[in-house]
Amino acid sequence: MFELDPVLAADTLHVGDLPLCRVLLMNDSQYPWLILVPRRSQAVELTDLDDADYQQYCRESRHVASVMMALYKGQKMNIAALGNVVSQLHIHHVVRFHDDAAWPAPVWGKLPPVRYAKETSQHQLAQLQRVIFEETL
Repeated sequence: MFELDPVLAADTLHVGDLPLCRVLLMNDSQYPWLILVPRRSQAVELTDLDDADYQQYCRESRHVASVMMALYKGQKMNIAALGNVVSQLHIHHVVRFHDDAAWPAPVWGKLPPVRYAKETSQHQLAQLQRVIFEETL
């Protein structure tokens, strides 16, 4: 049975569920930052997914990256699965800009997070839900 890691739950806002992945918004307003979590118990690495799930993850990742770049007009998309703090398989999708707070360094650990204000988070969630879920994968 799938359960979201408590650290991920505490650091993110729930956007919705794609066929395979739970989509989470990182609660850091400095960057457009989504996390895809395949809803498979015990998955730690992408290699833990079977072939069908891996192919579905790739479709979902590509879709999320594409709609995020279009929505935020980013200059670079960073996609990474680190897992050094949270072992549950989760893949970060971060839109980057040449003038963002961490550029050109990675976003991890560079600056403390700046949480979304409630109204801003609601707007972000609604916008993301519209663009991510408006077309079926």
